[in-house]
Amino acid sequence: MSTLPLSFRVRNAVVEKHQLEGVDPSDRYFNRLMPVKRVDRGYSTSIMYEDLIVESDIHRTVQAAITNVVTKLQEHGFTRIRSRVNFKGQRYLAEKESWIDYSDSEA
Repeated sequence: MSTLPLSFRVRNAVVEKHQLEGVDPSDRYFNRLMPVKRVDRGYSTSIMYEDLIVESDIHRTVQAAITNVVTKLQEHGFTRIRSRVNFKGQRYLAEKESWIDYSDSEA
């Protein structure tokens, strides 16, 4: 029997929410909440910024899904991106988690 909470076992359920921030192509600071969903073959996530919607491919790990979105944002000219987990399931982590900084792409 699984010891994971039901929200972690249900497909297409949000399992974590990450805070993503950085600088947009117009040199403006942005901050968005990015939900990570458990799907059939792994995890996926997406972010909406103004009229731009960026979705990850399906990945085996949460971090790989987030990194995929970050790479796509960088291709659109976003820089100085960083993230941290704020919610695991329904539990708020009170901003205790460390930030993960993503190196700006050379594109």
